[in-house]
Amino acid sequence: MIRILVVEDDKDLAELIAYNLKKEGYGVDVALKGTEAIKYLEKQTPDLLLLDVMLPDLDGFRIAQYVRNTYDYKDLPIVFITAKDMEQDKLRGFSLGADDYITKPFSIRELLARVKAVLRRAGKEKRQTSFKLGNLEIDFERKEIKRGEKTIELTPTEFLILQALLENYGKPVSRDYLIERVLKRDVYDRTVDVHIKKLREKLGEEGKAIQTVRGFGYKLSL
Repeated sequence: MIRILVVEDDKDLAELIAYNLKKEGYGVDVALKGTEAIKYLEKQTPDLLLLDVMLPDLDGFRIAQYVRNTYDYKDLPIVFITAKDMEQDKLRGFSLGADDYITKPFSIRELLARVKAVLRRAGKEKRQTSFKLGNLEIDFERKEIKRGEKTIELTPTEFLILQALLENYGKPVSRDYLIERVLKRDVYDRTVDVHIKKLREKLGEEGKAIQTVRGFGYKLSL
């Protein structure tokens, strides 16, 4: 079982995060203080660390530095959770080896999507092949989307774009990423926009979840 250590001083939030992670099948331990997290890490190594920056004793940056300087878990995936949305804090977090960074307030759905994406990149979780978006059931292994008994037909390119957006739920995906990593061919930005337009139309009400991030790309968020 994949084990996650949640380091968060807000007890109610820590319990909410732990409850939802457990529902997804993860093993979860909670530390309300930085010193508790260090004691835990001295005894065992989780598969992922969800780490609040603002803690009452040791801040998250110091814990991350400790983790990265300890050989046994120098490659431990870290996702920072924080109330701050300051560019310098994000840069500092990534410079310490953070794998992702999520800012409060966040939706549980977004948090779970980030956790799964980081675990996949770390090779600890299989690539998710089925998703639920509103009333849509999406199966990328079968290349099938259904609303109840009705099947929604997408082109292969539209499927790939939707999958990229779902796997990065709540996180902006650039047009360049979609061109280079999804379409894998040299096309104009406008081509991506046309695919997105058609995708929104075919998905109907759920298509509104595809939001434009001006000057960058798109993100999926209900």
